Amino acid sequence: MNKMDAIGRVAGQIFDVHKSRKPVAPIREMLTAGALDEAYAVQETNTRRWLDEGRKLVGRKIGLTSLAVQKQLGVDQPDYGMLFDDMAVPDGWEMNAGQLIQPKVEAEVAFVLGRDLDSEQITIADVIRAVEFALPAIEVVDSRIADWKIGILDTIADNASSGLYVLGCMPVKLDRVDLRLCGMVMESAGEPISVGSGAACLGNPLSAALWLAKTMARVGRPLKAGDTIMSGALGPMAAVKWGDVVEARIEGLGSVRAAFAKNT
Repeated sequence: MNKMDAIGRVAGQIFDVHKSRKPVAPIREMLTAGALDEAYAVQETNTRRWLDEGRKLVGRKIGLTSLAVQKQLGVDQPDYGMLFDDMAVPDGWEMNAGQLIQPKVEAEVAFVLGRDLDSEQITIADVIRAVEFALPAIEVVDSRIADWKIGILDTIADNASSGLYVLGCMPVKLDRVDLRLCGMVMESAGEPISVGSGAACLGNPLSAALWLAKTMARVGRPLKAGDTIMSGALGPMAAVKWGDVVEARIEGLGSVRAAFAKNT
């Protein structure tokens, strides 16, 4: 099988799982070992399909912002995925089993842009100037790969293991919060399930946003005013079960809740 045929076949498998909700075996053996470009080609193939179907691109997500996780997967940089309009869930609204397969949760800082970031030649000052406000967020990550048996090629091809995301509703200007030092705790039924801080996200969530903006400009999908950036986890990913209500609190940003309907 040549490279283009393999990319098309993998894209087709992942695309089908979004409809069937039946996960597949790892797909990395179908791609060239270590070929991140092939995995991103799979992701881009499905992005175009979804846009053709009428989904709207509303932002991007950053994954692998933890140095420890990067080392575990044998990479030296984060990865990215697309955020579509139908992935956004209002704060506290229930998600159901028809929307997800095997969800987990991460607490993150989200940024909403007031200006375009469409050049590779930008600095952190440009990012700060472009961010209109920050919000607390919970990313509900998911995988089309059975039992989360993923490597780096699997997760990139699978839109960076995206599922849904929830944003808090109290926007905060950047001059009101220290994003490097902000502490985070995520709880379920009053018990902590993840604890972290802004420094766990590439040293600062704004640094992660800078990496993303440069990368998106380079690959031809630049960030635009109005886009949402999910900047990466502030602490360990946590498992959830149906019926859980998860609340994340981030110092200086407030709180946000993700609710999972009872699986009846």
